[in-house]
Amino acid sequence: MSLLPIITYPNPVLKTVCKPVEKVTKEIQKLLEEMAETMYAAPGIGLAAPQVNVLKRVIVIDTVWKQEESGRQLYQLVNPVIVERSGSIEWEEGCLSIPEFSQIMKRSQKVTVKALDKSGKEIVIDAEELLAVCLQHEIDHLDGKLIIDKASRLKRKLYLDKIKKHQHMEHHPQAIL
Repeated sequence: MSLLPIITYPNPVLKTVCKPVEKVTKEIQKLLEEMAETMYAAPGIGLAAPQVNVLKRVIVIDTVWKQEESGRQLYQLVNPVIVERSGSIEWEEGCLSIPEFSQIMKRSQKVTVKALDKSGKEIVIDAEELLAVCLQHEIDHLDGKLIIDKASRLKRKLYLDKIKKHQHMEHHPQAIL
């Protein structure tokens, strides 16, 4: 397996609605494994396929992971859909595709998600709190929605200016005397 490059905002791929997976194939299983490996290495608690430049409805999540594999609770989900939601919660969220940015998001406190697992079997996940927030965040990615979309215009502009300045410094390093 290998680590996949994570694409970052404002790459337009992140705004694209992903296509459902027709069948869980060996390629999809490999993608799930590589996405999990990439998420753990980042380190993050969730990763959606468009973040690794694959426009398929595939996500991986582990909100309790530890360095050792025995502490992991990995969800590898294909075609996840929220079928029920209740309550309301505010959570400060970050995103691997939007480094050094966070946004307080209003989400459902509890969600029920139907999806296919890595073997293609239908599963149902009842989630609350952080797991519910993470599922909503990653499913948003599949629909081309990002946490930065909910930020004020000023906050988005400041973030974009920061990115441009950083890229400029990488391409034009100044001599330090």
